[in-house]
Amino acid sequence: MRILLLVHAFNSLSQRLYVELSRDGHELSVELDIHDRVTGEAVDLFTPDVILAPFLKRAIPASVWRRCLCLIVHPGPPGDRGPSALDWAILRGVDTWGITVLQAVAEWDAGPVWACASFPMRAARKSSLYHHEVSEHTVGAVREALARIEAGVGPQSCTANRAGVGWQPPLRQVQRAIDWTRDDTKTVLRKIHSADGSPGVEDLLFDRCFRLFDAHPETHLAGQPGMLIARRHEAICRATRDGAVWIGQLEPVEELQRSFKRPAVLALGALADRLPSLARDPPHVSGVISDHEIHYEERDAIGYLHFAFYNGALSTAQCQRLRAAYAEACRRPTRVVVLMGGADFWCNGMHLHCIEAADSPADASWTNINLIDDLARDILTTETHLTIAALHGNAAAGGVFLALAADRVLARSGIVLNPHYRNMGNLYGSEYWTYLLPRRVGTEQAQLIMGRRLPLGAPEACALGLIDGHAGPEIAAFHTLIEAEALSLAAHFTQNLVQKRTRRACDERTRPLADYRDRELARMRMNFYGFDPSYHIARHRFVCRTPHAWTPLHLARHRRLADAAEREPARA
Repeated sequence: MRILLLVHAFNSLSQRLYVELSRDGHELSVELDIHDRVTGEAVDLFTPDVILAPFLKRAIPASVWRRCLCLIVHPGPPGDRGPSALDWAILRGVDTWGITVLQAVAEWDAGPVWACASFPMRAARKSSLYHHEVSEHTVGAVREALARIEAGVGPQSCTANRAGVGWQPPLRQVQRAIDWTRDDTKTVLRKIHSADGSPGVEDLLFDRCFRLFDAHPETHLAGQPGMLIARRHEAICRATRDGAVWIGQLEPVEELQRSFKRPAVLALGALADRLPSLARDPPHVSGVISDHEIHYEERDAIGYLHFAFYNGALSTAQCQRLRAAYAEACRRPTRVVVLMGGADFWCNGMHLHCIEAADSPADASWTNINLIDDLARDILTTETHLTIAALHGNAAAGGVFLALAADRVLARSGIVLNPHYRNMGNLYGSEYWTYLLPRRVGTEQAQLIMGRRLPLGAPEACALGLIDGHAGPEIAAFHTLIEAEALSLAAHFTQNLVQKRTRRACDERTRPLADYRDRELARMRMNFYGFDPSYHIARHRFVCRTPHAWTPLHLARHRRLADAAEREPARA
């Protein structure tokens, strides 16, 4: 089928569907929802069999849904309607939730149901539920809906499915507001979780208004409810009625300008100095420092290093801490170190929000990329252990190539990889990608991957040789694969380590790692300090969530084809 993805942004769910439906043999193109006229033009150019809208913030115009079947993905069960579906479900603490694939009609979320699915809820951030439960069940439900269309059987009978809560208005800040004197820790977490990603929970800190994100429970500290009681790394701790929570990200609420979220201590600036600093994390039994971002565990001869950074971004400070933790893990009497990343993201490279907040974004970019390069070199040149990158969550840009620095790369089957940089203002990229990518897929395929700028699923990445294996999408199946691979490497440790050292020495003689890095960074320096401001403009638009003005041609296949057709007579 010809399927046009109509989306507010090409987000993680849209990318997952693009990958999965392309694998199924469908012909896809993408149009960003910019203007009704532009949407109609896209329909004229592509003439789709179906328009699929997995992520929209406004209604599809009647001029489009009346002429073409339009399927909407709603993150709620049949009968639930409104723009804050998942927010309400988290805030109310429901036990089960679901997703619905329904047909666009005049009334919002009221069309015929083509497919639906339900799932048990977790106590987790909205963004985490979206990346896992919503994503997985959306893929299955969309496939079911498309199968019904192809079979000509029409939508489901709706009478048995209309058990939802009906129309729910947008969730307002007043309904998320935290009463620090009365709310217990679970309630505070539920309120912040319901708004994580967007829009955050508005609150006052030091008599200034911020939006709160990235909350985690604290089990030892306590204080007067509402009091800010500590800071650690870039997070701040605030007391609740029965304990405390850590808040990792803040967005200043500015009346006169658009703001953006950033690490809490960075957002507070000098105000954070008023809080007592916890100098160190509590040590893990094995000696590796541990907190909610970085922690380490050992089983058998295998060390597992977890690093769950918010949205997968790796700041300068986080990179320094992760390098220290990795060095400590490599001093342990183990044979294999598994780099686990986080449940939602493995890594997405540089921390663009921290860079945007810096006095000199160019200098901050330069420092950040050099430290990530240092970490990649640490992994690449490890001679005491074998390494596995285990990608539970999505990875993009420098995060993909940081993973490729490991000896083995494994991925959960449901993740999406974006192994390219150019979408960020023609950024060239570093992390030794000019060494790591061609040695896995060859020079020609490396150029295609970097030039196409499209997401890859784990099966496609494995077929190309980009990664070594995948399993899942269930977490249990992926963990079984990780453990089996780690035990296999450990069982033949001496042989595998000799082969690793021999290959690295041979590659170094052919061309030193330092040469790859120097050449990559020479191009990056031009991105940061050169005459072309494209990277700085793209970063600012990304961080501030500036609305799109057009659909890039690498996504809009229908526009590429139309452009080529227009140029053909001129060449003739």
